Amino acid sequence: MSEQHQSGDEMDDYKEQDRFLPIANVARIMKKALPDNAKIAKEAKETVQECVSEFISFTTSEASDRCQLEKRKTINGEDILWAMQSLGFENYAEVLKIYLAKYRETTKIERQAATGPKGGDGDEDGRLDDQALFQQQSVNAGYYQDGGDYQGIQQ
Repeated sequence: MSEQHQSGDEMDDYKEQDRFLPIANVARIMKKALPDNAKIAKEAKETVQECVSEFISFTTSEASDRCQLEKRKTINGEDILWAMQSLGFENYAEVLKIYLAKYRETTKIERQAATGPKGGDGDEDGRLDDQALFQQQSVNAGYYQDGGDYQGIQQ
């Protein structure tokens, strides 16, 4: 069925699904901040889902405006930090600035370890082979899935 022939409700569901972060991801993040025996109501998950999705859209839109003014097509970490500062989220921007620096340092070290001084696990072009790439991605996913060490940052 094409979009033109769908009912209004079906179109709204599709748009909402595209607008919001997946509820399972939001719930998982929420649970990490609570004791193991805590429960979260569906309405609470949906409310947070909508709020964080709106926050991301709001911040990204501001960063995008900056990129358009500077005639750039790619939004980078500094653009997001700038947007957060300009929108009044200075406290969050400061913590994220530290997190971004640690993230970049970690990925730089991992890239160097994976490629080594003479190509390491990479091929003759210095690119990672499938096994090395998988290991690097696994390390990144494990580190950031557990929250990395940004949780310990104090201001």
